Amino acid sequence: MDKYEIVIGLEIHAELCTESKLFCNCAYTFGASANDCTCPICLGMPGTLPVINKRALEYAIRAGLAMNCDITTYSKFDRKNYFYPDLPKNYQISQYDLPLCKNGEITFELDGELRTVALRRIHLEEDAGKSIHAEVTGDPTRSFMDFNRAGVPLMEIVSEPEIHSPEEAIAYCRAVKEILEYIEVSDCNMEEGSLRCEPNISLRPKGSKELGTRTEIKNKNSFQELMDAMQYEVKRQARILDSGGEVVQETLLFDANTGKTVAMRGKEEADDYRYFPEPDLVHVQIDDEWIDEIQPSLPELPAERRTRFIQNYDISSENAEFLTTTRQIADFFDEAAHLSKEPSICANWIMGDLSRLLNTAEIEIQDSKVTPAHLSELIQLIKNNTISGKIAKSVLDDAFDTGKMPKQIVEDKGLSQITDTSEIEAIVLQVIEDNPGPAQDVRDGTKKAIGFLVGQVMKATQGKANPQLVNQILNRELSTE
Repeated sequence: MDKYEIVIGLEIHAELCTESKLFCNCAYTFGASANDCTCPICLGMPGTLPVINKRALEYAIRAGLAMNCDITTYSKFDRKNYFYPDLPKNYQISQYDLPLCKNGEITFELDGELRTVALRRIHLEEDAGKSIHAEVTGDPTRSFMDFNRAGVPLMEIVSEPEIHSPEEAIAYCRAVKEILEYIEVSDCNMEEGSLRCEPNISLRPKGSKELGTRTEIKNKNSFQELMDAMQYEVKRQARILDSGGEVVQETLLFDANTGKTVAMRGKEEADDYRYFPEPDLVHVQIDDEWIDEIQPSLPELPAERRTRFIQNYDISSENAEFLTTTRQIADFFDEAAHLSKEPSICANWIMGDLSRLLNTAEIEIQDSKVTPAHLSELIQLIKNNTISGKIAKSVLDDAFDTGKMPKQIVEDKGLSQITDTSEIEAIVLQVIEDNPGPAQDVRDGTKKAIGFLVGQVMKATQGKANPQLVNQILNRELSTE
């Protein structure tokens, strides 16, 4: 690999979360019974006509604006003719020479450095259905078609070939996914196929400006499989070139079981698809007023939010990365930090105990009964010494289960910290009397032994004694003796 430069361009397909399909009124539900989400239009029945979904156009414009694209005010749809067993019309309505968005860019971080990859275009097209083969049917001679997904609005985001490692490609894909989730145009659920990535990979001698022959790997809906596929394909092409052979331009599938790419078909060029303008749809005209309406509705994007969190809340870049994983987590942290005036403490609770509870319950933060107000109140109870940090964990668990506010839980269960010095002194003296060995160890200079005694006091008070007072009194009593 010292001899070659890797060149990768990416096509990312994102299903838009509109309520209906791109050219008809059918709703699409993942996992619905086969062919339940269909109508004469998406089944390609004779005499039916497509009608464009305006919300899908809006979502594509939102994505274009978020990714710094030029919005094409005059656009059109085209027929992409090809043999599509899973599209009943046997052509796909897509866009060819006049896409909705052009010339954008994606900026992301890799190994502590900012990278920018240019976008060539963003366009809309209808998704295909699903072919069900022998591994499901049990009959190698027959395949079945489920057209539920046929016609679902699909946004294709095409980068320039400016990516130079599989690791950079994954970082780019994650950045695109984050943006789409933040602007709420796609749920990007890769397990359900809402986001699929197709890398075009080629190698060229280092120092060369001419692109090598590329291959395309189809439909990867897992970042791990995408990484494995790209790494294998890079090595495969390098072996071919090292042996004096020529890479064949073709479309490949990646078999996760064998860890290898296999040929799917020879790679077609645009003219092989026989594009021509879609005669049943008028051209799309997008006026400046509509763009001006959409622009202010865009949220603060993840990269900008990370920068603000680091600067305004004085948290580390690693913590900012975690806290902007999703827009919902970022919103939660932002509000909790504002309410509590303790952003670092909020970050630790969210990344620690709250994340643990969410993972165990298998829910997202927006579905939790714990709100930013709960977290802020919990932090205030610790700050004013009403409860200890240990008790706070149990209070958070209770709030997560019941939705009660922390202050109410503390009052109902009598969890307030014991701060009465005389009461703690009596318990400390009893613990020293009951544990002469560890007490003598402390007197002899073994300071770590005091941790055992503190634990015994906390046990005797069911965790309600103020730990700082316990330490102070223990040290005083043992040093006095």
